[in-house]
Amino acid sequence: MLARCGLDCSACYAYSQDCSGCNAVDGKPFWTREVGIEQCELYRCSVTKNYAHCGHCQELPCKMWYDLKDPPLSDEQHQENIQERVRRLRQN
Repeated sequence: MLARCGLDCSACYAYSQDCSGCNAVDGKPFWTREVGIEQCELYRCSVTKNYAHCGHCQELPCKMWYDLKDPPLSDEQHQENIQERVRRLRQN
């Protein structure tokens, strides 16, 4: 199951325990509480633009993608993660 941003929800440790996927929780997965935001910015952006996912956007990957970094990832891992997510979305 892919989130709007290309993350593989089924690969996440929280999936089916604390979270049923971004689409099912309206872009409010567990980590939004941890970082102090109400809704994932990438989710909100795709909804606002009426896209099923970010792969439909010509700006992909945008500044928001680069700014929204999982803290445990190194900069190199973050770049690789973005490339993999873009690849997944373009295949859909």
